[in-house]
Amino acid sequence: MKKIAIYNSPVGTLQLEYEDHVVTALKIAEPHAQADPPSPLSELVLRQLDEYFAGTRTEFAFPYRLNGTPFQEKVWEALRHIPYGETRTYKDIAISIGHPKAFRAVGRANNANPIFIAIPCHRVIGADGSLVGYGGGLEMKKALLELERERKP
Repeated sequence: MKKIAIYNSPVGTLQLEYEDHVVTALKIAEPHAQADPPSPLSELVLRQLDEYFAGTRTEFAFPYRLNGTPFQEKVWEALRHIPYGETRTYKDIAISIGHPKAFRAVGRANNANPIFIAIPCHRVIGADGSLVGYGGGLEMKKALLELERERKP
């Protein structure tokens, strides 16, 4: 059964969706989402988000389940390997997963990432260095990248 936690972050209100022992989504909060009572898992994730926004956490460590195509899951795994405070282009990701011409498909997979911030799709930029596409909007993407650059260890 899906449960929800709401997190008021410096970049907007986020919605954590989870089942008993696994996170299934982290996204922009839906307008009328209602939080369920806290659980050990939701408290763990919200504490890690607090640490991330405070600049004391560079990676997330909580259980999650991704439901995507094999290609999407390869892209999402590649995103997890982009170091905190750094960026990669869509083409860089395509090359890293062995599909050098699939940069548009990488963009679509990036857009379908169900657990943003923790799986850092915000670290992927256009080939010319521009900020392009982000489910939370470009202002959020810019804010996340600035936060990481300012607090990079």
